[in-house]
Amino acid sequence: MSEPDFEVFNQEWADRVIGRVSSKGIDGYLGFKITDVQPGKLVCEMPVTEEIITYIGNMHGGCISALCDHVLGTVMYPVMPAGYWAATTEFKINLLAPVKGGTCVATAQIINMTRRMAVVRISVENEGRLVAAAQGTCAIAAPRS
Repeated sequence: MSEPDFEVFNQEWADRVIGRVSSKGIDGYLGFKITDVQPGKLVCEMPVTEEIITYIGNMHGGCISALCDHVLGTVMYPVMPAGYWAATTEFKINLLAPVKGGTCVATAQIINMTRRMAVVRISVENEGRLVAAAQGTCAIAAPRS
């Protein structure tokens, strides 16, 4: 499959978010940190903390789902025209292995993009092994006048 040809890449946006952890929202609470942005690709890390480990000793799957949802939409921003926004409309996730500690690394890759929607694949690794695979759709909207 050929990769989408991106007409736009906002390097300023990428430079502003790389290495930053938000101080609010679910992404801030879970400590998401974007570590790499390229046209159509984004990498984000999440530390596995005591607060998100369940009573059986594994990270709650909802935290991995939140990570996938976050990168699914965020990967769109550097390749959309200024002022546009993206919203996840659906995604499917396969949780492949338990996570007990360390760091989860999500890689989102846009596999198809039009003016109104995009399909994104996400893989999540923990300490070098694949722990989740997801795919989803984002709606893309132009700014309202």
